[in-house]
Amino acid sequence: MLSRRSRFPVAFLCAAAFLLLDGVLAQQAPPASGARTLLLPRRVVSGERATLAVLDANGRLTPGVTVNFSNGDRLTTDATGRALFVAPLNPGVVFASIEGRPGRVPTAVLSPAEGAASSIGVSSAPRATSIGDRIELVGRGFCGDADANQVRIGGRAALVLASSPNSLVVLPPSDLEPGPAAVEVACAKRRVPTFTISFVALQLEADSSPLAPGEHRALTVHARGTAVKVGLEARNLAPDIAELTGGNPLRLSTSGGAENFVRFEITGRKRGSFLISIRLLSPAGPPLP
Repeated sequence: MLSRRSRFPVAFLCAAAFLLLDGVLAQQAPPASGARTLLLPRRVVSGERATLAVLDANGRLTPGVTVNFSNGDRLTTDATGRALFVAPLNPGVVFASIEGRPGRVPTAVLSPAEGAASSIGVSSAPRATSIGDRIELVGRGFCGDADANQVRIGGRAALVLASSPNSLVVLPPSDLEPGPAAVEVACAKRRVPTFTISFVALQLEADSSPLAPGEHRALTVHARGTAVKVGLEARNLAPDIAELTGGNPLRLSTSGGAENFVRFEITGRKRGSFLISIRLLSPAGPPLP
């Protein structure tokens, strides 16, 4: 997010780009009342184990949070802020929600035949993602117990937040540098062929002083870590202060090349501090070597 106090480089990514620092579990656990985000594998397998996670507004794993499922199941996150559960027996779609919070998260329950796998593999992964953002891997043969999976990115251990035999939600190491990084996935001594994801750092160039009515201003965003064009989505969080030219939200692609940038334009409506969030759009596909 960008406010008048922001200078570049600045962390102004989507809500998914929360940082979860190493050793957070050794610190004082966040209260269950602060739970905001439920991470659920996109697919689970009937009767098989899976792991979900709950984060607070600062992206910290949150213990003691009650999660309710639409089929009547109910569980509570453990000291790690995650919960191991057995997927419902009936195939279909079930929804889960944090108790006392609005919103539901769906997951598809696959039949044992649909989810069966004699080997491990990744069928879908993001081609590029923001540094610090969670990534989702879809495939087969993963471990339902999150900690039984071993994921390394750029040679460093990553944290598996949620998992099932067909889906992993992974938080990359916090000290990754922008650029392509090798991803390694293993479970029960089975390994996925190494593939690559480009990790992108977004840097902002902008005059962040208060905006005046009728004033036009450009926001330039550079995508560091890739020379390929990437899609960015800008969302105006203070539409009473400024208008985002082209619509809200607005999706544009970067230029590609060494500079690899894109410009968004805003116009002041009344004097004040504007607030724009920018997120990297991360299309997924078969993993690349």
